[in-house]
Amino acid sequence: MNGERLYSIGDLARRTGMTVKTIRFYSDQGIVPPTDRSPTGQRRYDLDAAARLDLVRTLRDLGLDLATIRGIVDREISLPEVAAAHAEALAAQIRVLRLRRAVLTAVARRGSTPEEMRLVHQLAKLSDAERRRLIDEFLDAAFTGLPADPAFAGIRRTLTPELPDDADAEQVEAWVELAELAQDPGFRASLRRLAEQHAADRAGTPAVRRDAVAVAREQVGPALAAGVDPTSRRADPVVAAITDRYARLCGRPDDTDLRRRLLDRLKSANDPRRERYLHLLSVINGWSATENLAPILDWSIRALRARTPG
Repeated sequence: MNGERLYSIGDLARRTGMTVKTIRFYSDQGIVPPTDRSPTGQRRYDLDAAARLDLVRTLRDLGLDLATIRGIVDREISLPEVAAAHAEALAAQIRVLRLRRAVLTAVARRGSTPEEMRLVHQLAKLSDAERRRLIDEFLDAAFTGLPADPAFAGIRRTLTPELPDDADAEQVEAWVELAELAQDPGFRASLRRLAEQHAADRAGTPAVRRDAVAVAREQVGPALAAGVDPTSRRADPVVAAITDRYARLCGRPDDTDLRRRLLDRLKSANDPRRERYLHLLSVINGWSATENLAPILDWSIRALRARTPG
């Protein structure tokens, strides 16, 4: 052995901090074989064996299996490749743990029953493809069969949640609630009604335009901030501006029928479930918080009702 010092298994144990039993196990597995044996058959190891043991211990601490470790120490497998693969596996495990934490958090906050907990868990653990199918089905129910209009493709995109791989507990919990909303028949019917009304308003006018809610928002905001009573005379010019703008967008005269039409649109839009969906969507997608339009819609509806006969 060219005079190189060799160590007994006991010496190696003291040098590396491992137990004799552990070193013997790795030796028997062929991961750290002895360099030589004494005349009496005792195992002897060199400094390279000590270095291999240090590497083995590190790899085991990182969760690698023995077959992979053997390939690395024998240089049959690239350590960077193994590290990359295991980093990806750990990332997947972290996502699973984050998901479990989010489910438990949601259950704790809701005071869920066992049945509700199962539903929350099922919705939370859906794959990307399954989540996409659920949302596509929901949006198809709202938009399929309407006149072809490029604007609807954009609306669909703005209503589509994209739960990130590294979603936090709040995003996962928001996804669960949004998925429940998307399966609510009443909310589906409400969104379909809005889509049909929007399609009717755009009929024959292909240019992308604002909808009834956007028109009300443009005009009502200042009046609402100023504390104008929607049934008072001070609200008359605001209502006139809303109906005039809406009439021009629809290509219709500003008359009682148009006001009834606008009132119907705003009542359809003033659904708390729609507001909640948009809020949850912003949480999931990491967007800025959405504006609560309920005060504007409430004001507009009261104002129009006060000025629109039966």
